[in-house]
Amino acid sequence: MARFVTVQTNFTTGELDPLLRARLDLDKTYQNALEKATNVLCQPQGGVTRRGGLRYKLTLPNTGAESAANGVRLVPFEFSVTDSYMLCFTHNRMHVFRQGVLITNINGSGNPYLDTTAMALTASVLGELVWTQSADTLIVVNENLPPVKIVRGGTDATWTASVLAFDSVPKYAFTPVFTNPAGTLTPSSVSGKCVLTASAAATFSGASVGQYINITPQGRAKIIEFVSGTVVNAVLEFPVFSTSAIASGKWELESGYEPVWSASRGWPRAVTFHQGRLYFGGSKTRPSTLWGSKVGLFFDFDPTEGFADDAVEATLDTNTYNAIVDIISARDLLVLTTGGEFYVPQQGLEPITPSSFFVTATSRNGAKPGVRVQQLESGVMFIQRQGKSLSEIAFSDTQLTYMTNKISLLSGHLIKGPTRMALRRAVDTDENDLLLITNGDDGTMAVYSLLSAQSVIAPSEFKTINGSFVDVGVDITYIYVVVKRLVNSVYQYYVELFEHDLHVDSAVSGGAAATASAAHLVGATVNVVLDGLVQANQVVPGGGTVTFPRSSTASYVVGLPIATEIRTMPVELRLSTGVRIGFKKRIVEVNAMLLGSQNMVINDIEVPFRSFDTADMLDNPVPEFTGTKTLNGILGYTQDARIVITQSAPLKLTVLGMEYKVAVYQGS
Repeated sequence: MARFVTVQTNFTTGELDPLLRARLDLDKTYQNALEKATNVLCQPQGGVTRRGGLRYKLTLPNTGAESAANGVRLVPFEFSVTDSYMLCFTHNRMHVFRQGVLITNINGSGNPYLDTTAMALTASVLGELVWTQSADTLIVVNENLPPVKIVRGGTDATWTASVLAFDSVPKYAFTPVFTNPAGTLTPSSVSGKCVLTASAAATFSGASVGQYINITPQGRAKIIEFVSGTVVNAVLEFPVFSTSAIASGKWELESGYEPVWSASRGWPRAVTFHQGRLYFGGSKTRPSTLWGSKVGLFFDFDPTEGFADDAVEATLDTNTYNAIVDIISARDLLVLTTGGEFYVPQQGLEPITPSSFFVTATSRNGAKPGVRVQQLESGVMFIQRQGKSLSEIAFSDTQLTYMTNKISLLSGHLIKGPTRMALRRAVDTDENDLLLITNGDDGTMAVYSLLSAQSVIAPSEFKTINGSFVDVGVDITYIYVVVKRLVNSVYQYYVELFEHDLHVDSAVSGGAAATASAAHLVGATVNVVLDGLVQANQVVPGGGTVTFPRSSTASYVVGLPIATEIRTMPVELRLSTGVRIGFKKRIVEVNAMLLGSQNMVINDIEVPFRSFDTADMLDNPVPEFTGTKTLNGILGYTQDARIVITQSAPLKLTVLGMEYKVAVYQGS
C-alpha cells in the first residue's frame, strides 16, 4: 500500500463541466477545479467562501393580473453618486428600493408602488424590457410599448412615469406611392435648402411634409415644411443641375412615408445613449434597423441636412435575419442581434456622422432576447441565442477587431435555460466581478467569479431551499433577487437581498426579542440563531410567529437553511514517470487551510471548532478559526476518491486550500 501527498492550492477553475472529467491533461485546470461548488463563491486569491444569505424584503402579488407569475423585472436606476435605486416592475406597478429599503407612500398616494397603468407597463412587456439612463431620466422600451420615461423627483418617494414625447420621429415608406403631378417644378437653389414651387395648384398639402420629390436625371429632395398648395420648403439630398423649371414628367412625388414607430407599426426594441446621441435599435416592423438622434437633441430623430450632428440611420442588411436584441455603449457602439454581433466602427477619435454611420459584423453567434448584455472591463458578456452558452465579445488590440470567446466552455452544465443576467462589479480586493445568471429550467443561479487581469473564470451554482430564482438585479453593490417559493403549499414571489453577513435565506432579524415574525415562511423549517448561537431548527407555525427557546439579548436571525457543498475532483495521482495510477484510493488525512471559519463537515465527519479550555464556552458563539484543521480516520477505498465539504450549521466558512494524503490499494 503506497501513500502520496497532494495539495490543492486554489479553486480558481470553479465548478468543472462533467464532460471534462477525463481531461487530466489540463493540469492547471483540473487541479484547481471543483466537481461541485454549490452556494459558495470563488475569491480572487484562490479560496472559496460560503455565499451570503438572502434577507426578505417584500411579498409581490401572486393572484390576478398583478401576479408576479405573469411577469416581473428588476431595473437598476442610479440618480446620483449618493442615490441609487432598484425598481421592481410587475403588472402596472413599480416598487422602489433604496439601499435595501422599500420606499413607501410613493407620491403621497399611500401605496408602496407607482401605478404605471397609464403607460401600459403590463406584465406582457416585462420579459423583453430594455432600458438605458442619462442623468435623472430612465428610458424603458419594448416593441409593444411606447417608450416610457421615468424620472425621480426631489425626494426618494417622488416619481413620475410618462410616455416619451418625441420632437420628431424618422419616417419610412412601408408601401411607397409614386405620382406624377401636372405642371412644372422650380427649385430656388441647386443644393442644400431650397424652395420648390409648382406651377399647378394644389400640388402639395400638409401631408406632403416628410415625403420626397425625385427629379430626372438627378436630384432628390425631402419636403421639410408646407407653405401652400404650390410652395414647400425642402432639403436637396442630391443636388440638381440648375434652378430652371423642371418639366412635368421629369419629376415625381414619392409619398407613403409614415412614422416608423407607432401603435400599428410597433416601437423600438432596444435603447442606449452613446457619444451624445440616443440610439434605438429595431422595432416590430423594422427589426434590423438602428436609429440615432441628433447630437444633444435626444428626442429628435428626423434627419434633415446631413450635417455631422444630424440624426443617423442604418439597416443590418446581411444574408441572415438580424433582429436587434440589445445595443450597448462600450468602446464602440455594439449591436447584438438574433443572428450575430455587430459594431459601428470609428476611426481614431472621429465621431459618428451620417456619412460614416455603418455597421460591421464581428461574429455569428446571436444573442438571446430578454437577457440584457453586461459590460465588464474586458468586454461585453451575452447569452447565446439558444441559451446554451455564455460568450464574451472583446476588442483585440493585436487583430484590431472584435473577437468572441466562449466563457462557459468549461462550465456549460451550469447554463440551463437562462432568463436574466446581472453584473456586480468588485469593490474590494477580496472580491471578483460577479456575473449572475438565473436559470429558468431548474431555478438555480449560475454565478461566474471573474478577474479579467488574471484570466480567472470561476463558476459556482446558487440554490435556495423551497425556491427558484426568477430575476436578479444589481444596484451598485446591492444584489436583489426575485424568488419564487413554495410556502404552505402556495407559490409566493418575494423580493430578497443578498447580505454577506447573513447565513440563511429569506431571513428576518432583529435585536433583543423573545419571538420573531416570519409569516412569509409559514410551514417551513428554519434555522434560528440567537446572539450568534445556533439553536434547534423550528417549523414556522400557522400564525407566523417563531418563539425562541430563550430571549435574545443582542441579536436574532431566522431563515431558511443554505445547503453548502464543496466537492473536489476525483483524486488522480502522478508518479515521477508521469504515469497516472487508476487503482482504488482512500483519503486518509485532510489538512484544510481555513480563514475565519466556524463550521465544517468533511466527508460526513464533523470538524470540531470549540476548545474545552473555558468554563463558559457553550454560552458564547463558536469562535472564528484561522489556520489548518486536520481530519484523520476517513474510511473506504473507492475508484474516485473525493473530499466533500459541507456544513451542519449556518455559520462562516472560507477554505483557502487543502493538503491531503492518499493511500493507493494495488491489489485486485
